Formats: sequence, C-alpha cells, structure tokens
Amino acid sequence: MLNRLQIIEERYNKIQEMLQDGEIVKDVKKMTSLMKEMRSLEKIVEKYHDYRDTSEQIKELKIMAKDSDPEISEMAEAELANAEVKLPKLEEELKILLLPKDPNDEKNVIFEIRGAAGGDEGNIFAGDLFRMYTRYAESRGWKVEVLSAEEADLGGFSKIEFMVEGDNVYSFMKYESGAHRVQRVPETESAGRIHTSTATVLVMPEADEVDVELNMEDVRVDIFCSSGPGGQSVNTTKSAVRVTHIPTGIVVSCQDGKSQHENKANALKVLQARLYDKITQERLEKEGKERLSKIGHGDRSEKIRTYNYPQNRVTDHRIGFTIQQLDRVMEGKMDPIIEALVSEDQKRALSGQTE
Repeated sequence: MLNRLQIIEERYNKIQEMLQDGEIVKDVKKMTSLMKEMRSLEKIVEKYHDYRDTSEQIKELKIMAKDSDPEISEMAEAELANAEVKLPKLEEELKILLLPKDPNDEKNVIFEIRGAAGGDEGNIFAGDLFRMYTRYAESRGWKVEVLSAEEADLGGFSKIEFMVEGDNVYSFMKYESGAHRVQRVPETESAGRIHTSTATVLVMPEADEVDVELNMEDVRVDIFCSSGPGGQSVNTTKSAVRVTHIPTGIVVSCQDGKSQHENKANALKVLQARLYDKITQERLEKEGKERLSKIGHGDRSEKIRTYNYPQNRVTDHRIGFTIQQLDRVMEGKMDPIIEALVSEDQKRALSGQTE
C-alpha cells in the first residue's frame, strides 16, 4: 500500500509541475484533464501525508516516553496513546480511498420512476419518490430538470424522467435502482386497511459521446402533439418528440420541453443514457460474480426497499438496514440510508480484495 501511495504522491506532484507549464496552460483540453486527475488524487495525498506524519510522530513520542523527566514522559505517553489509535483509522481510510473507482461516479444521472403494482396508489407513490429525490438533490445543491412526465389522473406519475446535475451525483444515487415498496392506508380506503404498492426506479449515468457513439442513421424521430393525464391533448402544436433506436428497439418520448428542439435534445440524451445502461448491464451480466458483490446494479424487478407508513419505518432489504424516520426520509433527508449503502459497498469491496 505504501508503495502505491508514494507513486500517487509522485504523480500528484508531477501534475502540479505540469500545470505551471505555459504550453499546457494554452491547451484547454489537456489542462482540464490534468486538473480533473489532480482533484481525484488530492484526498489520497492529503490522507497519506496525515498517515505519514502520524507514523513519524509515534516514533518520536516513543523516544520521548523514555525521557528521564517524568513530566515529559507522561505527556508523551498520553499523546502516544492518541496517535496509536489514530494510525489504524487512517490506514483503513486510505484502503477505502485506494479502492478502484466506479468510472461513472462523477457523472450526472437520469432517473426514470414508474408507478407499478397498486394502480393509482403506485402512481401516487411514484410522485412521492420524485419529491423525495428532488428534496435530497436540493439539500446537496444539485439541479433537477424534468425531461418527460406522464401525470396520473389521481396524482403522481405513471412515469417521470428527470436529470440530476451536480458533483458526483451517480456516486450517491447509483444505489436507488430497483422496486420500491410502500405500505400505507390510501386516502380512498374507507375501511382503514393497509395496502401494498410499488414504484420502480431506474438510475442511469449520463452518457457522452465517448461512452456511446449515437449514429443518427439508426434513429427514427417522430413528432406528435403533447398529451396530459388521461391522454387528452394539451396543445395543438406538434412539439412532443419520440425517438426510436432501430437496432435495439429502445423508444424514448419527451414532451415537457418548451419547444420541439428541446424535446428532441432531451429525448436523445435519455436514449444515449439507456444505450449506455444497456451496454453496462450486459458487461455486468458477463462478470456475474462481481455483479452479485455490488449493491448499485439491481434491475427494476429487484425489491430493494420498503416504506412502511404506519410504523414510520424504512427498510433497505439489500443490507438489512432499518431506520424509524420515514417522515424525514420522504422530506429528502436520505443521508443515513445513502451512508449505510456506501459503507456496505466499501466493506464488500475491501473483503473482495483480501479474498
């Protein structure tokens, strides 16, 4: 591990030198790439310096603890005890920082939420989930943009697609794909019985041209009138756009933009993300065992979480995590759940490296 850390530190210092080079400063693409790499190494280097300083401090304190002056010896022993507790913690933090990074972690994401089992109640719950994710995004300073929405007659959405933009969005949101189950008494239930409904969530990293080269000759574009709940036409101009990727049969429709041009751009953005997600899932299928060890790659049929309103409880079934704060979670205070998932993912990755 120390050898790897030394190599990383050398690379970090080299990048700092390169960024002083006038020729590189003129090359915007090269400079941007180097700055991005430097930021990715910065936390590791800082933690390594802390680890190295603490190791040196322990050596010095061990010598001071043998000093003939009792006051110096006692002070050194107290500081030594603290440093010896700190060092293994720093070592564990470094191991986590050195884990292979998911190449998509820094990307924006495209969400798709659909009402599933439970009819109207499933659609209403899909709306609740959209609100939850929106509130969480706001708390982190991320931007949310609705790309396409199919509102349901009694509230919520039969389907909604939206983009979340910000720092490292995918690293936090990649655990949300799967079936989300709600247990509560619907407002329309006169007998007070608890109903179980579901909504499905799909989280896709935003794809760029490097990830997926989209050949427009493979794409059919159809223009039609936008529609609202129940399928009624909401305007007379043909601004809604449907794009079909002929080789895969993937279809994406967008109608919530201000213009046909905006809807087409959004539809192509979602299509690219779907194609990239398809490629990623196929790769994970081949890897098999590795996929089973990860948390963030469930498909929409996998039941990942239950939201129980009578008990104010949220349970994530993948890691056996339960929190009695459903009211807070639905207001976007998702940090305890996300942190538990990240921690478990890191633990599995560490155990996989040591097997």
